[in-house]
Amino acid sequence: MPDKLLILLTSCALLLMMGGCASFKPNNVNDACSVLEDEDWYEAALDSQERWGTPIHVQLAIMHQESKFQQDIRPARKWYLGFIPGFRPSNAYGYAQALEGTWDAYRNSTGNHGAKRDNFDDAIDFIGWYTYHSHKNVGISKWDARAQYLAYHEGWGGYKRKTYNSKGWLLKVADKVKAQSLNYAAQYKKCQAELESNRGWF
Repeated sequence: MPDKLLILLTSCALLLMMGGCASFKPNNVNDACSVLEDEDWYEAALDSQERWGTPIHVQLAIMHQESKFQQDIRPARKWYLGFIPGFRPSNAYGYAQALEGTWDAYRNSTGNHGAKRDNFDDAIDFIGWYTYHSHKNVGISKWDARAQYLAYHEGWGGYKRKTYNSKGWLLKVADKVKAQSLNYAAQYKKCQAELESNRGWF
C-alpha cells in the first residue's frame, strides 16, 4: 500500500509539472487578468477570438455568468421535502453550461468531435462559435454582450420571438453580463501587454 501511494503521488507530481493533474482555477474570477493568467487559457481565448471574431471580454463575460469558470458545474438539482433528490432542470454542463444538443451541433458544425464541455479550450471556442452564429443568424453585434447573452440563454428562435421580454430576472442578468464585459475589457487593456510578453515562455 505505501508503495502504491508513493507511485500515485509521484505520478501526480509529474502531471502537475505538465499541468495535467488539476485544471487551472483563477484567483479572482472578476478580474480578466487573473482569468487569463494561465497561458493555455489565454491562447485558447485568443484562438477563439481570431476564429470567430467575438472579443475576448464578451466571451469571458458569458462564461463568468454561466459557470464562474468551474469546469464540472451542473444546474442545481431540485429537492423535495428537503431530502428527496429530483431532476436537474436541464442537461447543461461545464464551463459554458452548454446543453447536450447544442454541444452536438457545435461539434458537428466545426468537426471538433472530441470536444468536451469540461475543457476550457473547447468551451471558449463553443462560446465564440455560438456568438458568431448569433451575429450571422439574428444580426447581433459580436461586441454586444447583453444581446449576445440573451440569445445564448433563449436560443436564436427565442431571441427572435423576444421571449426574454417576459423574464425580468433574465434582463437583469443580461445587464450584469454587459457590466462584467465592460469591466473585463478595461482590465484586459491594462494587462494585455504583459500577457503578450509572457507568451511562449514554456
